[in-house]
Amino acid sequence: MKIAFFSDCFLDLTGGIVTTITAQKRELESRGHTVYVFSSSYPKTSTEKTKLAKEHIFPVRSCRVFGRGLTPIARRPHLVEKQILKEHPEIKDFDCFYVHYEAGCSIAGLKLGQKLKIKTVQVMHGREDIGEQNLVPLGFKTIVATLLNWFHSWYLPHPIKIKRDGYLATTVASAKMWTLMVNHASSADLVLTPSEHFRAKLMKYGVKKNIKVLPNGVADDLFLPNLKPKSLLPGETLKIIWHSRVSKEKRIMPFLKALEYVEGKYRLDVYGDGNDLKKAIKYVKIHRLNVKFHGATQFRKIYPEIIKSHLDVLNSYNFDTFGMTLIEAESAGTPALYVDPDLREIVPSGGSVMAKTPSPQDVAAAINYLIKNPDSIEQMSTVMLKHRNEIKVSKVVDKLEKYIKI
Repeated sequence: MKIAFFSDCFLDLTGGIVTTITAQKRELESRGHTVYVFSSSYPKTSTEKTKLAKEHIFPVRSCRVFGRGLTPIARRPHLVEKQILKEHPEIKDFDCFYVHYEAGCSIAGLKLGQKLKIKTVQVMHGREDIGEQNLVPLGFKTIVATLLNWFHSWYLPHPIKIKRDGYLATTVASAKMWTLMVNHASSADLVLTPSEHFRAKLMKYGVKKNIKVLPNGVADDLFLPNLKPKSLLPGETLKIIWHSRVSKEKRIMPFLKALEYVEGKYRLDVYGDGNDLKKAIKYVKIHRLNVKFHGATQFRKIYPEIIKSHLDVLNSYNFDTFGMTLIEAESAGTPALYVDPDLREIVPSGGSVMAKTPSPQDVAAAINYLIKNPDSIEQMSTVMLKHRNEIKVSKVVDKLEKYIKI
């Protein structure tokens, strides 16, 4: 098959969507499929573009100045469509357009699929309502959500209107973002979500298209053979790793607050960048926490550190629809700590610990339990290792191939 990925989250970024696209692209190519990736991008030199083109990765026309947080923004979808058709006329012969976001480049992918009568598959990765809530300053949330909704409706119809309610669309801004999300999903031929709980939310808000669950996977070549369960000796320092974004929506600050209540020896290594990085560094210095920041780091360099750690952390709440951090920990046989009950479906029972509530005090209580009961680390690690083969990207792509052919 010939498959084209379209995503506004890929080039110049790190994170779960990037990792997912990279792993799936490599696996699909290893099976003989032709795979292109079109992505918004920061400006690239001709040498950089040539290097990317050899991997069938193509930057689309993008804004040079404005950016949503740390994410490059594609130009208007019709300009992206025009560029792709001019530079890649072979795209007309592709079998599937595989879309991974909801902004300009992704909209262009759906529009092109409709025009060329090529099957479109839309992956709904995240809670854009929560993302907008955390990224936009107070007082501008409704304005920004309205503008985003308006822009999106220029290109894709919005027959579904979400009104403010007591469930998830609790503000006008969040209702606008849910309107954007469900109408974007409804524009595709097939919708994929990484989890059952997010599928249920999208269906509740009106997505009636064929919608299936396809969990994310970890690249097969990362699975080192013969890994032994982690062990924590009494009195040994608990090695904790954080490799999510260092941001408000991932709740880095509440986690650092939790460390103030930890009773016993710990060390936290933080990998990643984000809008709370400077704030987090300052907080650690003021409170003299045993934390080291490593900055933005390629995942393949982080992975050996996950293997060396006793505990992996995902402190987001009511935000992550899947949580790549959890399965990356599982693949390494590393126990995980999380706070969101929705994420229980992601990791095997007995391989992780969930805090009673998202509060710093209850997160600290979960950590203190592990320090006082070091045998639990080995028990959880054993469970993670037992189930790790289930999350290989090869198994995910087995399902993907069937879905695309439907």
